Amino acid sequence: MGNTRILIFVWACVALLSVVKALSHEPELGSARVVFQTSYGDIEFGFYPTVAPKTVDHIFKLVRLGGYNTNHIFRVDKGFVAQVADVASGRSAPMNEEQRKEAEKTIVGEFSDVKHVRGILSMGRYEDPNSAQSSFSMLLGDAPHLDRQYAVFGKVTKGDETLRKLEEVPTRREGIFVMPTERITILSTYYYDTKMESCEEEISVLKRRLEASFVEVERQRMKCFP
Repeated sequence: MGNTRILIFVWACVALLSVVKALSHEPELGSARVVFQTSYGDIEFGFYPTVAPKTVDHIFKLVRLGGYNTNHIFRVDKGFVAQVADVASGRSAPMNEEQRKEAEKTIVGEFSDVKHVRGILSMGRYEDPNSAQSSFSMLLGDAPHLDRQYAVFGKVTKGDETLRKLEEVPTRREGIFVMPTERITILSTYYYDTKMESCEEEISVLKRRLEASFVEVERQRMKCFP
């Protein structure tokens, strides 16, 4: 009886450790951040370059080219997804040649074990698994049926309050899609690097320390040589 209890305890510990490991396993975010300034507020997100490198390169290049400016969020399905339209067809402003060339590229399906939970960014596609272009979804809830079927490439890092506002907009159903009754425009976009911000902060701290050291040196000098 004693040995049986010990075995059950060991099995329970192993199972618990497996659960904890699964819950704590999350890909590392890269240092780049992108901000979509929408008509309902800002949404900031980061990328998973080790999970979906080709997808990340493609989306980030489109952002740097200004491809998502004047685009819109064409689908808002509460508790499921808010989906950004394809750049090639969703913008209200005309595209230049470089934007169009990048927007019309198709990206290989970089499917992974990263779970589709609230805040995750996941590429849209057609039936062909390698047909993703520039449309992607921001998850508004957990969607395990999408796991390993759609390419996860990042997550929302700030702006959940904006996502909650989007979930409250009036919608209509068109086939399988739940769509807002008004256009939710991506007014503009910008990006920055968290490493650069960290460096600037460190430089600022060093400057303050140097200034403080200079003051202390002068104080000591005055004491020694009045």
